[in-house]
Amino acid sequence: MTILQELLTNQTLISAVVAWCVAQFLKTLIDFRVYKTFHPDRLVGSGGMPSSHSAFVCALATEALISYGISSFQFSISFALAAIVMYDATGVRRETGKQAKILNRILHENLLEWKGQVLEEKLKEYVGHTPLQVFAGAVLGIILAVVMHNLFY
Repeated sequence: MTILQELLTNQTLISAVVAWCVAQFLKTLIDFRVYKTFHPDRLVGSGGMPSSHSAFVCALATEALISYGISSFQFSISFALAAIVMYDATGVRRETGKQAKILNRILHENLLEWKGQVLEEKLKEYVGHTPLQVFAGAVLGIILAVVMHNLFY
């Protein structure tokens, strides 16, 4: 079996990737509904509702739990990864987004120069998540993993 065939039959990985894709699609729809304009970067960008990172790691952990059991190293590793990713999304990454907003406002108001160059490119503000966005992504990932497992097994 080739590497590609093995990847395409890896249910744990497929569940996680599908959860990420669904979360990104929902994030784009929600963003369109709220702002009444389509932003294609939302299809792959971070931040927003629901958290695609949380959906990915929770689908991964859920599928590992279902397939290998609660005492398996696969579940242990994926659970630990999920905890770190979700903690980071609401912590460091969220604070980074808040700081980017403030810095963008300062740059816009003052047109600051740095080493003779005017800084025109905005810093990315959508990098973290609120706890609700992380929770929604986690629930989405868990549900999708259970549904996909039941469809394929």
